[in-house]
Amino acid sequence: MAAPRKDNVKELIIETTEDLLRSKKLSDISLSEIARSAGISKGTLYYHYKTKTDILFDITDKYLDRQYHDLIEWTGDASKDTSVHRLVKYILERDISTAGMRLHLFYDAMLGNETIREKLLDRYREFAGVISEKIGERTDRVPSDYFAWLLLLLSDGLFIHQKLGNGELDPASFIQQTEQFIQEEFL
Repeated sequence: MAAPRKDNVKELIIETTEDLLRSKKLSDISLSEIARSAGISKGTLYYHYKTKTDILFDITDKYLDRQYHDLIEWTGDASKDTSVHRLVKYILERDISTAGMRLHLFYDAMLGNETIREKLLDRYREFAGVISEKIGERTDRVPSDYFAWLLLLLSDGLFIHQKLGNGELDPASFIQQTEQFIQEEFL
């Protein structure tokens, strides 16, 4: 008798890999380990993904797509206060909460994986563009392109210090102070 068919195999592979990436670097995880942990054969895994990088792309896209769509939805909701200071808070909070998987991309990109580097830069450009647009809709007091990149760089720095366990910096408090500063300067 054949084993029962698993629905959403790609989703299972992505979730399994995410779980493994919480405690290991991508380079320390084999495709065999992913298949075994997912309860599927290596052949099934290879049918859906040829490399670990392909899986990482899909994981990253999942988070970034959700983040992008949530931002568009949030800024388009007329019932919410989406003024500049609230937009800054929203972007920083969301970005540092989902940055974990990007660390794996950063690592591989810095080690010379040109495909990952380009994909990561493309997504940053995409996010900078939409953030710039949303800032531009709310204020003309700062260049929106500059401010968008400032927010992306700030969120990456906050996340890195959070992961380093920097006791001198509380990201939540820092975000609150940043929101307050922006509110005072832009209102």
